Amino acid sequence: MSPAADDGSAMGAGSPAMDDELLVEDFGQRIGRAMGWPPMAGRLGGVLMLSPDPMTLSELQEALGASKGSVSEMTRLLITNGTVERVKVPGVRQAGYVWRDDAWSGCLQHQLDQTQQLFELAQVARERGADLSEVQRARLRDMHTYYDFMVRELRRLLAEYQGLRAPSGPRPTDVPPSGPSR
Repeated sequence: MSPAADDGSAMGAGSPAMDDELLVEDFGQRIGRAMGWPPMAGRLGGVLMLSPDPMTLSELQEALGASKGSVSEMTRLLITNGTVERVKVPGVRQAGYVWRDDAWSGCLQHQLDQTQQLFELAQVARERGADLSEVQRARLRDMHTYYDFMVRELRRLLAEYQGLRAPSGPRPTDVPPSGPSR
């Protein structure tokens, strides 16, 4: 199950392989739940985060004991959420998937993008709701104020986090990602 190198030690408690499996399960339960993802997406993220090399869909299927359809759907979800990217691996026909070096920035950028869309909705709703009752207009003003605040704060948090973030080591592959750039 673990993508980390197996040193041949027994799978007993405390072994590197067992620790990796427990981490992957924790990711499935905790990150999956916190992000609103299915547990399989959290587990897949955990496998990729712990993997020193890109993994193909087939390797992810094997590591997770999951169907091709499930793994494919979960990789798309993680790519959309900014944590995983698809890469070309030299000498391998299948695409590889890696945990982005800037995954947490990607995740925060995704949240900002979603919140920006809701702010734009709030702007349109205020304009179109000009003839509504005062109670309805007040609700639309509150929506606009909330999303205006959230967009500003998410932008600030993203910039602050990116300033704190330590540069990563070398990437598993030097081939540029084929997924959406941030």
